[in-house]
Amino acid sequence: MAVPILKQGNYLIASIQAALTDADLLQLQDNLVNGVGRFRSRGVIVDVTALDVLDSFATRTLRNIAHTIKLRGAETVIVGIQPEVAFAMVQLGLTLDNVTTTLDLEEGLAFLNRRVRDGTNRGR
Repeated sequence: MAVPILKQGNYLIASIQAALTDADLLQLQDNLVNGVGRFRSRGVIVDVTALDVLDSFATRTLRNIAHTIKLRGAETVIVGIQPEVAFAMVQLGLTLDNVTTTLDLEEGLAFLNRRVRDGTNRGR
């Protein structure tokens, strides 16, 4: 299942609407990393609000997406992790080390706007 990626100003927004296969997650990673270069995006938001499970592969792939995009000069924010998903991730020891997460899309956009305004996402 392809994940729609919307361009909103300087940002890309990927909204995951259903559970993805490992291949789908890897395709999303490729699409986002390539999209950052193609559109010269300053930030990426990955919305996982619709997901009721984040397994170890999905968690690792989200972390890899964020770290790879950071190397491309942009920021990544994961938004919408549901409470039950957060509890399960903690119990299973799954982490999104050094990846920004926010409650929802609105907070994710506000975070990226602050980072771009302050100039803190380039060259770090």
